[in-house]
Amino acid sequence: MPPNPEAEYPIVTVPFNPPASIARTLEALDWAPRFGKLPEKFYTRLKPTPLPGPHLIAFNPEAAPLIGLRPGEEGHADFAAIFTGNLLPQGSDPLAAVYSGHQFGVYVPQLGDGRAISLGETVGSEGTMEIQLKGAGRTPYSRMGDGRAVLRSSIREYLCSEAMHGLGVPTTRALAITGSDQPVIRETVETAAVVTRLAPSFVRFGSFEFWYHRRDADSVRELADYVIREFYPEFEGSEDRYPRFLREVVRRTARMIAHWQAVGFMHGVMNTDNMSILGLTLDYGPYGFMEAFDPGHICNHTDEAGRYAYNMQPQVGLWNLYALGQALVPLMEPEMIEAQLKTYETEFDTVMNELLRAKLGFSTARDDDHELVNELFALMAQSHADYTLFFRQLSDLRQDNPGADAALRDLVIHRDRFDAWAIRYRARLVSEGSIDAQRHLRMKAANPKYVLRNYLAEVAIRKARDEKDYSEIENLRKLLMRPYDEQPENAHYAALPPDWASHLEVSCSS
Repeated sequence: MPPNPEAEYPIVTVPFNPPASIARTLEALDWAPRFGKLPEKFYTRLKPTPLPGPHLIAFNPEAAPLIGLRPGEEGHADFAAIFTGNLLPQGSDPLAAVYSGHQFGVYVPQLGDGRAISLGETVGSEGTMEIQLKGAGRTPYSRMGDGRAVLRSSIREYLCSEAMHGLGVPTTRALAITGSDQPVIRETVETAAVVTRLAPSFVRFGSFEFWYHRRDADSVRELADYVIREFYPEFEGSEDRYPRFLREVVRRTARMIAHWQAVGFMHGVMNTDNMSILGLTLDYGPYGFMEAFDPGHICNHTDEAGRYAYNMQPQVGLWNLYALGQALVPLMEPEMIEAQLKTYETEFDTVMNELLRAKLGFSTARDDDHELVNELFALMAQSHADYTLFFRQLSDLRQDNPGADAALRDLVIHRDRFDAWAIRYRARLVSEGSIDAQRHLRMKAANPKYVLRNYLAEVAIRKARDEKDYSEIENLRKLLMRPYDEQPENAHYAALPPDWASHLEVSCSS
């Protein structure tokens, strides 16, 4: 089975026993404010800025139960207006949160929700979820920005959050995209859109950094107590609650990034203000999925120095945790913070090794497996083998028939090196008594056939932008919710990128 983050570590740990069916109308959403009960120094209450003529572009029925919304409510006359921010549902309490963060390693004293406004929090099938409108207009934290999102970036975030969920990677979720013909200027003139995203909380590492760097220890403590009470209640009341809280954030972050590496995901902008205190993948901008394997691949065109390259993500995760640890100095001794941070590498390595064994079909662990893995990655890098296709096709390898490796060998340039590696790989399988049929199924469940390649998102964007045809957004959403299934009717979505895709670039405006 694909990795299941909810099974590994619950995102919401508060005991919750929902009724068998929570299905409410828009008017009957059960608002349950939590963050909004904190003092107003943590946020600004304000209303979204309306957009003219909002219309529904995409709706995710699989996310609707997360806020207790009954089927069919997307057809409500006010749905687009509500989830654009033009009309506030009764009981909502919109606000924008303040935070700071290290952006490309440089501390920025004040950031905050510059284009995202939370409608509030409501109870659904998995507990309480915060509903946030990204692109809902200017806030006090917009700085020089216009507070808007564009159709292009909204489609990318909507699709990738659901693709990551389908892959079993901890992530925020997406409910809907609404759009308007209002022009928004980025590199070119585009049209405005709003993506509705959901999470138990959008508190970030930077939420703590903001108060630490202002030398406001009381606010650091107040925010930590809130997060522990609402999301880590098993630590509440204990004398060592702050070290245990930090250790769990370290653990979740390490596991999340290990999952990123295993599926070939690159976030693109791992600033501390984009790091979730719950260990969720947050803020989809210039992301990418590895295609031609290059450990140093940089998916963000803005990242000229390669700070957030694929092979840098694990150590950047630790760097960001050190920034969080520094912000928590008012709550515990530095030595205690250091002790929690030191658990990161062990946790990451443990999970990464588990995931790699699953990708290679091993049912046991061997001390020398890292040599076999390193040789494979070196071969893939030298040949620029497609990451997703290679691991998927590796599941078809048979121990007793090297002659059937043609399709797999075609993915690499140096066939002789592959053949030498395959001999060692087969010997490793034989040594643990691996049965091809069983291994085949295990590997298919660990290696997706479908990922959100940039060109797939670009096709959906162009159809939506140029033809107002939104069908490809839904096609991709459905496809990517089952990325480990064969789906033979959709096999073309697993193909290598076309030549024109090599010219695609994504940046921080994406």
